[in-house]
Amino acid sequence: MYAVIKTGGKQYRVAAGEKLKIEQIPAEVGAEITLDQILMLGEGESVKIGTPFVTGAAVKATVLSQGRHDKIKIFKMRRRKHYQKHQGHRQNYTEIRIDGISG
Repeated sequence: MYAVIKTGGKQYRVAAGEKLKIEQIPAEVGAEITLDQILMLGEGESVKIGTPFVTGAAVKATVLSQGRHDKIKIFKMRRRKHYQKHQGHRQNYTEIRIDGISG
């Protein structure tokens, strides 16, 4: 069984036992969370599509860690104008393990 979930403005296809890095959510490491914004459920040939969410469906997950991605370097330059700009960014994430899908 698999599901398409929405979290942090992004959509992810998940199945039980997978590890996933999503946008940071306020939860302690080791805590169990429930993701209830399920857009689609699929099992074999049968597919349930929500409008916009599937009612009664949920994904249970365990928070494995909180962290930050690698730094992204941003460099802007206008040639012959003596303009250069350096910037860096590190996005926060929450790593979760999908324990089960119900619905």
